[in-house]
Amino acid sequence: MLLTSKQLDVLRFIRDYRRENALAPTLEEMAKNFGVSKITIHEHLSHLERKGAIFRARARARGITVLYDPDSPEGRGLIPSDVSLPVLGQIAAGRPIEAIEDREMIPLSELVPHGQNHYLLRVRGDSMIEDHIQDGDFVIVERREIARNGETVVAIIDDNEATLKRYYREPNHIRLQPANPNYPPMIRNKVEIRGVVVGVVRKIR
Repeated sequence: MLLTSKQLDVLRFIRDYRRENALAPTLEEMAKNFGVSKITIHEHLSHLERKGAIFRARARARGITVLYDPDSPEGRGLIPSDVSLPVLGQIAAGRPIEAIEDREMIPLSELVPHGQNHYLLRVRGDSMIEDHIQDGDFVIVERREIARNGETVVAIIDDNEATLKRYYREPNHIRLQPANPNYPPMIRNKVEIRGVVVGVVRKIR
């Protein structure tokens, strides 16, 4: 991963701050540490997110999760360096809800996809039960902005609401199809794709 020296400094500061405080620094705290404006820090964070080094939960002052450690001895830079993925929030499988960041790490086996391009979301709701995705499950999401028809996607609709549905691009609109006959499809002219589901993790109670 190619990062500038300034981006590396910001990334290391966020990493170390989280390790010491169990939460991410705010824009103001980072700006004060580096002696620059919050706008400059915001630009660095935008580059880091675009390169896959961090994930930012929108509208949250401390909503930054580090996905890449430039000082990892393995060279791949994942935090942690084995097969854990960050839980970045919750995703609605019923009515849309705003995704909210958690600070939980879930260790996974080597049988599931893992890497800096994947993350977990906890499912809330039952609209995808016929696809064997139940309330309380974790879906493994691959970061992608483009989906094929029939893929299950993390879709951002309306006022920045996130929902989990099957994606279908049709002649005059996009259809987000639940996998439960009790829920109607969502018809939208525009949908932002944040990722495609590639696996499901379920805790056996």
